[in-house]
Amino acid sequence: MIIRVKHVDFFYGAFQALTDVTMDFEKNRVTALIGPSGCGKSTLLRLLNRMNDLIDGTRVEGEILFEGQNIYAPEVDPVQIRQRIGMVFQKPNPFPKSIYNNITFAPRLAGVRESGELSALVEESLRQAVLWDEVKDILGKSAMTLSGGQQQRLCIARALAMKPDVLLMDEPTSALDPISTAKIEELIDELKRRYTIIIVTHNMQQAARVSEYTGFFYIGKLIEFNATEKIFTNPDVKQTEDYITGRFG
Repeated sequence: MIIRVKHVDFFYGAFQALTDVTMDFEKNRVTALIGPSGCGKSTLLRLLNRMNDLIDGTRVEGEILFEGQNIYAPEVDPVQIRQRIGMVFQKPNPFPKSIYNNITFAPRLAGVRESGELSALVEESLRQAVLWDEVKDILGKSAMTLSGGQQQRLCIARALAMKPDVLLMDEPTSALDPISTAKIEELIDELKRRYTIIIVTHNMQQAARVSEYTGFFYIGKLIEFNATEKIFTNPDVKQTEDYITGRFG
């Protein structure tokens, strides 16, 4: 078990966004978080690498253990957590820099200076994101010239450049066309051999295609968490079945 969430409550000011969430994330597996808008799934995702720390007035109760250590313990550096638990957002957000500098930005901040090492990192990350062959001759061009699907794969490569253990994906294909979406899904299948992936998605079919485990959230609570096949074919909770079959949501 690489991440354990234990009895987590989360508040935006006085509003409670998550209530008593407990779940485990297995290493080298894809876990999908599903549920209607505003149910807390993206909030949980951002809790896993302390992104919610950046929002004033938030409060976490309970424990989130990463490799056995509570990431909210006072001595834990959130920057180090974000290096080991990378994140890809809903809309592609490349920096207005060259493709090369997008990949090397964070490693340079972390102290990598040697040009040979940086170049190797760029190639390795882009290969893992299945983008190298498309951009290897234009690394000096602005990332903003790439298509939406290429930009999202660049953002995945940028996250991988820090060599994380876990990759969080917040609806990574919602802004993409079907062909680009299929490429990202194929990429997720490849990447799980090396990384633990947690993906928030509104797309039921996508959750069924890419994940081994699925958690269904509703109004800040984890309603059901199980193997994806069971969730989609024989859920234990009627509310889960109603959501998956489109009766509400």
